[in-house]
Amino acid sequence: MTEKKHVDADDIEKADNIVNAEEIVNADDTESKDSAEGAEAAEAGTANAVDPAETGAEHIDVAAGGHKEKDRKEKKKLTAELAGLEAKNAELEKKLAEEKDRYARILAEYDNYRKRTSRELDGRYADGKADAWKGLLPVIDNFERALAAAPEDSDDPLRKGIELTYRQFKEQMEKDGVKEIETLGKDFDPELHNAVMHCEDEALGENVIADVFMKGYTLGDKVLRHSMVKVAN
Repeated sequence: MTEKKHVDADDIEKADNIVNAEEIVNADDTESKDSAEGAEAAEAGTANAVDPAETGAEHIDVAAGGHKEKDRKEKKKLTAELAGLEAKNAELEKKLAEEKDRYARILAEYDNYRKRTSRELDGRYADGKADAWKGLLPVIDNFERALAAAPEDSDDPLRKGIELTYRQFKEQMEKDGVKEIETLGKDFDPELHNAVMHCEDEALGENVIADVFMKGYTLGDKVLRHSMVKVAN
């Protein structure tokens, strides 16, 4: 037979207090545990949170890096273009120098050509003028012979006509620069005179022209006709 134990009311109250104390302790432990887990979660959230200032800085750095890369490429492009322009400018300067040299040569050649042509034209004109007067010299000789043979009467119309024509010829000769070579009493000059006869004359010096058979003429530095003379001694 089972022995029944007598439970005192005080014992029951004590047991209830103990249970209540354990529940309070468990509640406190649970609350502490929850608080600890909440604190850890808060700390983790704080650690994982993104700072707006840091994010903005990162965006600025990325943007700055992009601008730098763009500026570098642009600078490289401009440098290449500048090098190309400098090379082209150097080539153009070289061509310009060549063209200037060619122009100077052409100008010098043209100037030489112009001077040479001018001299040739002057020479042709002088030669033509000289040839024209060479053909007229025999006419002058015939006028002088006619005057020598004509009567010395100043009223003779034939003589007057010959003298007038002869005078016009002489005036035109003087205008054109045709001059008579001096002969009588002058020393013989083989460049101007043609000796066709010699004579002995004590009154004249050696190689002095004693007589003139045909007058000679010059046109500038050209001899149109040598004087035909007789030289003494």
